[in-house]
Amino acid sequence: MAQYKIYGVREKLLPVRERLSEVIHSCSMDALGLPEDKRAHRFIHLANEDFMMPAGRTDGYTILEISMIEGRTKETKKKLIRLLFDRIQKQIGITHMDLEICIYESPACNWGFRGMHGDEIQLSYKIDV
Repeated sequence: MAQYKIYGVREKLLPVRERLSEVIHSCSMDALGLPEDKRAHRFIHLANEDFMMPAGRTDGYTILEISMIEGRTKETKKKLIRLLFDRIQKQIGITHMDLEICIYESPACNWGFRGMHGDEIQLSYKIDV
């Protein structure tokens, strides 16, 4: 299980939303082993004046927050971040300087989906990769 929140300036994020979702999901499948049909992306489009950013960033500045059940190795998480940086820059044009990524993990018992607790459900893919 992994869920993405993608924050950016409305005028920059809206035109690339579909392609960015495709790139993010391809990285998730390659690094985390997520199935094709397991996509949970939420785009948060902000007005320029509502999105404060660090110096040296452009209006293409984008933040990815990833929530996932804990269990992936350090190497797997680093692979995901590397794939996201490189593919998003190459395919979408958001530079490494304009992209920030943070992974938040929590125990499976803290998740609830399909009417069950996360630590009681049988997933069709592995978490401990």
